[in-house]
Amino acid sequence: MIQSTFNDCKLSSELLKAINLLNFMSPTRVQEQVIPAVLGQKDIIVKSQTGSGKTAAFAIPICDLVDWDENKPQALVLTPTRELAVQVREDVFNLGRFKRLKVAAVYGKYPFHVQEKELKQKTHVVVGTPGRLIDHIERGTLETSNIKYLVIDEADEMLNMGFVEQIKTIVESLPQERVTILLSATMPQDINLLCRRIMNNPIRVEIEEQNPAAERIAQERYQVNQTDKMQLLRDLTMVENPDSCMIFCNTKQTVDEVYAELVTLNYSCEKLHGGMEQRDRLGVMKEFKQGIFRYLCATDVAARGLDIEDISLVINYDIPHECESYVHRIGRTGRVNKLGKAMTFVTENETKFLEDIHDYIGKEILLKERPDEETVRQSKQEFMAKIKTLPEIKASKGAQLSTEIMKIHVNAGKKTKMRAVDIVGTLCSLQGITAADIGIINILDVSTFVEILNDKGEQVLQALQNTPIKGRLRKVSKAER
Repeated sequence: MIQSTFNDCKLSSELLKAINLLNFMSPTRVQEQVIPAVLGQKDIIVKSQTGSGKTAAFAIPICDLVDWDENKPQALVLTPTRELAVQVREDVFNLGRFKRLKVAAVYGKYPFHVQEKELKQKTHVVVGTPGRLIDHIERGTLETSNIKYLVIDEADEMLNMGFVEQIKTIVESLPQERVTILLSATMPQDINLLCRRIMNNPIRVEIEEQNPAAERIAQERYQVNQTDKMQLLRDLTMVENPDSCMIFCNTKQTVDEVYAELVTLNYSCEKLHGGMEQRDRLGVMKEFKQGIFRYLCATDVAARGLDIEDISLVINYDIPHECESYVHRIGRTGRVNKLGKAMTFVTENETKFLEDIHDYIGKEILLKERPDEETVRQSKQEFMAKIKTLPEIKASKGAQLSTEIMKIHVNAGKKTKMRAVDIVGTLCSLQGITAADIGIINILDVSTFVEILNDKGEQVLQALQNTPIKGRLRKVSKAER
């Protein structure tokens, strides 16, 4: 079924409004096939490369299908990493913004009780990593009896990380009557076996890229001694002078070492690896997406599925030992048919890994000579000028969605027995305000946050200064985002 615009997909006006404000111009090839299949309640297996729009492909129909009035979670999305869980949660939240959908992300190395509190409230979609999801299911803090939609994202990475048994455990807790969507860049035999076990007569969709990474991304390699890698990195970054660059290393220790060296050289730089606190990891990813710093040193935790716009250069400081990792690393650049560049450092004893990658991608990565001293010297002035210039801060993906939404803070919460119905009743009693103007309501212990839609925030804020909520005046103010 070929669709030329999202209007052809028979979506609700709330979804179409969010899609428009997110600047989705027309469906990608994977979205053209997945959206109608999920809307038609069909199981579907999707094989498609990173950057093809897979998240929106399942998120758009799920957001349209879930019932707002139902308090129990209706959709469950499994992701292999915490960073991807947070990103998918944000994408689903943005698409479901005008349907007022509550989306929770649950993952390890984050306080269990905080997630438990969130799950006790009305929640429509839950996104999470397998281990923490099982914890919540076993402790009874995640209700799965009403799950109608199961998404297994990055299934091949789930397999590589040993999550298959955990996926089976989660599936056993779900209703048999459901729609299951599995997405993967590759389709090894173990995933096919899993599909046969947990899916019902699935549609199979395989999207061959019209403009594959090999064509979008200029790939180069440099022969180098281990002890000379840092000097080569300095020379290449000085000559390339990228606006945004990811430097991949194979171990946490190497990331720490490269990061420390670049900081002493005044690079605008941060690091990311699995040994860091989760809050710090999420903060680094958020700031890198915003463009607050130019260089990110990372392990493969940042190689998979993360959607960061306009990365102009990827450098494999260490050649990856798995071919799939090479493809996912370089796939951070050249996103959505933009051009990108990837450089790989290869030492003398790493020839086998290089040959394996050549076989896997079906071509030989071009061997280049390192830049000579004169070229580096001529590039230095421009490089130093950029280092001293603050990067341009990028708006978040959902910024446009918020232009007509104001979040207000009410100085009362669960401890004063505040309920969503009290908020809705008061707001709907205000002149010119209806339920359609009320967005997501989040009630905490001593605070309540309410999104006011349709540019009516100021009107509501002023009216609530003199309007009692649940029998008394409350302190109501504009919330800090």
